[in-house]
Amino acid sequence: MIRVKKVETKEELNLAFAIREKVFIEEQLCDRDEEFDEFDPESTHFIAFNDDELAGTCRYRITKKGVKLERFAVYKEFRGKGVGKRLVQVVLADVEGNVAQPGTLIYLHAQVTAMQLYSKYGFKVVGEKFVEANIEHYEMQKLVD
Repeated sequence: MIRVKKVETKEELNLAFAIREKVFIEEQLCDRDEEFDEFDPESTHFIAFNDDELAGTCRYRITKKGVKLERFAVYKEFRGKGVGKRLVQVVLADVEGNVAQPGTLIYLHAQVTAMQLYSKYGFKVVGEKFVEANIEHYEMQKLVD
């Protein structure tokens, strides 16, 4: 069973950081200074479990533009098993229920390999492909109903 919870303690935040360390820094060779940024303290973080095993994480934050979803990371052994999908569902429900008003822009920088997942939740590509942390991305957006 996949369970996603909002990070509430320093210990849980460290679990989220451990997933990002493994996925983004070790696997995808992202720069540590880019990955762990000044926005971590102000962001709302989530962690996902597959049964009782730590499986994934993500965060969102409020920007001048809207609400930005970021740092979706799932351990390799749990990819394709619905963890990313559940993270997106829970985060969108939290944003739409607690943060955003109708018409609020929700956006993200989607790695090309994850675009199909986000499109299932109403996100549309905006603009041209760009490189962030040495990985190809597209901005994707949707408006809160």
